[in-house]
Amino acid sequence: MKSFVKKLFVSAAALLLTLTSVWTFAGTGLKADEFPDDPNDGIITSNERKTDLLNETLDDVPKVSAASYILYDATSGTILLGKDYDIQKEPASMTKVMTILLALERLDLTETVVVSHEMAVAIKAIPSDYVRLGLQEGEEISVKDLVYAAVLKSANDASLVLAMHMGGTEREFCDLMNAKAAEIGCTSTHFSSAFGLSTPDNLTTPLDMALILNEAVTNTIYPDIAKTLSYSINATNKYSTSRDLNNSNRFVSTTQYGYEYYLGGKTGFTDTAGYTLCAAVKKNNRTLVGCVFNAADSEVRYADLLRLFEYGYSTFTTVEITENEFTPQADESRRQITQLLAETNLYLSDLKLVLEPYITTTSSRAQLGSTSRIDLSKAVIDTSVEHQTLEMPLLKVYSDKTYLVGTMIVEIDKKAGVVEVNPEKITNLTNVRSVLVTFAVLSGLILLLVIVLLIFRARVIKHRRDEATKRANML
Repeated sequence: MKSFVKKLFVSAAALLLTLTSVWTFAGTGLKADEFPDDPNDGIITSNERKTDLLNETLDDVPKVSAASYILYDATSGTILLGKDYDIQKEPASMTKVMTILLALERLDLTETVVVSHEMAVAIKAIPSDYVRLGLQEGEEISVKDLVYAAVLKSANDASLVLAMHMGGTEREFCDLMNAKAAEIGCTSTHFSSAFGLSTPDNLTTPLDMALILNEAVTNTIYPDIAKTLSYSINATNKYSTSRDLNNSNRFVSTTQYGYEYYLGGKTGFTDTAGYTLCAAVKKNNRTLVGCVFNAADSEVRYADLLRLFEYGYSTFTTVEITENEFTPQADESRRQITQLLAETNLYLSDLKLVLEPYITTTSSRAQLGSTSRIDLSKAVIDTSVEHQTLEMPLLKVYSDKTYLVGTMIVEIDKKAGVVEVNPEKITNLTNVRSVLVTFAVLSGLILLLVIVLLIFRARVIKHRRDEATKRANML
């Protein structure tokens, strides 16, 4: 009898727990086929991809005489080769790329500049062995003439006048230079000169210089200027004859170092900086930027960059990432998620792919082919949340490496017309429901107890009757 009653109470308690769990259910997990372990022990993220190729063991890497250098794939934002590419050094006249970049962004080429007294004083302070155009106080000259003089002739006075015309003083203009450098992603650049004066605090790095030059050749007419073989400045109010400028850059002016894919660049030299050179080239819609600092001599820097460019195009491949590669997987993901949400109060409201435009890898790896996958393994949908955003990695998988190339973004929303119960603020409906559940559970327990008592009473009565009958028979 006691065992029977105990079982009834255990059953009633189990029923109560089951009913309670119905209202406290939190969510459901979205599980897909687990993504296989990456052969290279990890997925290479966007940030890691920028320098990952530096860890490759490559054959026939060209020897570079410069103290520091970089070969940068500007199309994908990847460093292909480099040495001390993030160490600050003096850029010398490569500084002018930033000055010209700002001039092309801020000034009209037809605008006339008047060489002020302050400008003339500043020009006199330029060291005597630095190249000059010969600007005079009071001279009226166009922005275009000054820009061409600064790029083709590397005229320091032309660069300084442009700077003071924009900034008021050279120091204030350097603030504009440094702000622009930070804007385009430079992290180790500090300009204190508008033309490349040899000072300990006019510093940049090969990587930052590559970013600056890429900005100039990509978003301004810098390439048109830098590839001009010769230019003539007409007579001004201070010069009765024209001044002819010949491009001193060997990528343009010589056949030995001429390069058909050349976009633009800038040379530089001071006693402390040594020979410097930056150049950008474009082949098959792929832009490479090379920078060398403190090269051995004037000609070697050109040979260094030519070898780097040829190696970069032959050894590495830049691949465009398109949505078409992920369309089948995205469609299947949509189907899986929609199926999981069918029995809930949620639905998939939007699904979109956000992709990196390009990635760069070795040509040998690319030739073996790749697959595209979406990793759903960690996606979880919480059915108690009215709106949620899921982000799932888009992966490009090669034989020995897996690259993260984007994200699939899924938006989940509540279905229209569905009343959502707010767990933080219990509504009247929830109160009624809770009362009904509690009443049902308690009624069930009371009914069970009544049944137990009735059964117990019946057995007691039967037991007493049996005892009375037994005594009567004995008599």
